[in-house]
Amino acid sequence: MSLGTQTKPWDVLVVGGGHAGCEASLAASRLGFKTLLVTGSIDRIAAMSCNPAVGGVGKGHIVKELDILGGDMGIVADATGIQFRTLNASRGPAVQATRCQSDMRAYQATMAARIVSQENLSVHQDDVIGLVNAGANVQGVQTRFGGNIHARQTIITTGTFLGGKLHLGQDKRPGGRAGEAPASGLSKALTGLGLELGRLKTGTCPRLDGRTINWAVLEEQLPETPAPRFTFESTPPPLKQISCFMTKTTSQTHDVIYDAIHSGDAPVYNGQIDGTGPRYCPSIEDKVVRFRAKNSHLIFLEPQGLHTPEVYPNGLSTSLAPSDQIKFLRTIPGLEETQVTRWGYAVEYDFLNPTQLDSTLKVKSLSGLYTAGQINGTTGYEEAAVQGFLAGVNAARALQEKDPFILTRQEAYGGVLVDDLVTQGTKEPYRMFTSRAEHRLILREDNVHTRLYDAAKKIGIVSEDRLRSFERFEEAVQRNLAHARSTTLSPSDSLNAYLEELGEQPMRQGATLEKVLRRPKVEASRLGVEWPSAPFLSAGDSSEHLESKILKRTTIEVKYAGYIERASDAIAREKVLEDAVIPENLFESQLAGMSNEVFDKLSTLRPKTLGQASRISGVTPAAIGLLSVHIARKQEHTNQVNEDTRR
Repeated sequence: MSLGTQTKPWDVLVVGGGHAGCEASLAASRLGFKTLLVTGSIDRIAAMSCNPAVGGVGKGHIVKELDILGGDMGIVADATGIQFRTLNASRGPAVQATRCQSDMRAYQATMAARIVSQENLSVHQDDVIGLVNAGANVQGVQTRFGGNIHARQTIITTGTFLGGKLHLGQDKRPGGRAGEAPASGLSKALTGLGLELGRLKTGTCPRLDGRTINWAVLEEQLPETPAPRFTFESTPPPLKQISCFMTKTTSQTHDVIYDAIHSGDAPVYNGQIDGTGPRYCPSIEDKVVRFRAKNSHLIFLEPQGLHTPEVYPNGLSTSLAPSDQIKFLRTIPGLEETQVTRWGYAVEYDFLNPTQLDSTLKVKSLSGLYTAGQINGTTGYEEAAVQGFLAGVNAARALQEKDPFILTRQEAYGGVLVDDLVTQGTKEPYRMFTSRAEHRLILREDNVHTRLYDAAKKIGIVSEDRLRSFERFEEAVQRNLAHARSTTLSPSDSLNAYLEELGEQPMRQGATLEKVLRRPKVEASRLGVEWPSAPFLSAGDSSEHLESKILKRTTIEVKYAGYIERASDAIAREKVLEDAVIPENLFESQLAGMSNEVFDKLSTLRPKTLGQASRISGVTPAAIGLLSVHIARKQEHTNQVNEDTRR
């Protein structure tokens, strides 16, 4: 028995205190279960190991989804952000996304405070070196110092610590993060239970002393006013808002990097690293090799906080030797005399092939074990956080003997993420993009509270008052839409002057507000129309800001009505496949008429629905049709057996 006097198992045990572990432990404890978070360092709970930012394209959508469902990342980001911006503001609403520059220390401290003050949640510092199991039933973990800790459900969120190895030039040593030991022994425990592990690689940038940067020659990136926010309530930022700056690499920068690669000093090219790196967030070494025609690459200089001189040069991930790092840095405008506070490095680590998980993030072949975050092959704080939340919720629901909670890819980016992982797997660090969602016009930031209202209510973490706020917001949007359809605008000098300013044809006769608003460039706030008043939703959310959010949502619904309707029709058609549940025992023997190759994939991955089966690589439409026939026959047989039993 562990922790000295443990007399009964914990309800939920979470291994790892990163972004996945934080959300998992908070979710499980808030659902009423005694939860223990075991981490190698209590002082590093919620550490931002890489860039000091939250959100971005696809990622910001995930953070807002988490906020509506009852997660904490958006709350903490809003409380500790020092620059907020809307990315792709000039593009369509599907790809507009919120991003904030965070005060790294404040973020970590704020999230850690929420962890240690949470009811039903305890924290323990120790190294997890193995699992406690009885056959295929995982019953807790083995720790280096405290012995065995027993639990009814275990969630592993080890990030890059599982068999982690750090690379800095020719130097390589065990580690999950600079200065911290890896999780040793756990990889062997997982493979010993028959699980397949792979090897991935990621990296981070050097940190610079901002006092040694020539800011005067750089392009300033001002914070957005008013600041966009992650939380539904959208209260103003409590911290001072500051600027970031931009610079670029030069041909001299690339020459230094080429020389290092050719001399064998680059771990990503000299065979020193076995793991596959992220395609969409490459190191600066990869950039100069893969994009040789480019003379420069954009670099964002992002302050790491209000009370530190350290700056994160986003875009300069590297594992070159320190001598090469300082050499190429000083070829970049504004960094000619820069000093490095921390060197960049690469980390390679073990990950679990995510096709071994079901849609709840539970390991299929084992009971009582879930995994979430980078151990599942993803990269990024946001992707980890939503997985942790979903694993925590599902571990709790399993204890409640409730149906699992599964987000579909038609309702949330979190659903796209999990579905991609468990049906397709990954051979490189998986990063969320809006392009991964078939119906991204439906999965917008502005409608997140509406599309996930039922899901939030089902989980049961969000308060009734907050749920009612979501309802009132949607009621206000519907009033605006009704107003747009019933209100007629007459031609006027001021209105036509505005239309001509936009390059639009002036009005010759009256038209409904809805018709005028459908013109692509027309903004609702410029039409001189009095809209229905917005309801009071929450303390701190000004009526002006609230009306702006409601008006934005109204405008999108009007302008994109045709596209939204077509997307909704497509989702309705897809629902037929998503609702077609595949019997668990259907793949126990070869299915007549199905190729061995397709059957092997289906029997290995065990999709839960026809929709999920249709997204497995190599499963053809013909195979889906055949599978539907076998499902119908299976159902007919089951019905006949039940009828015979009743007789």
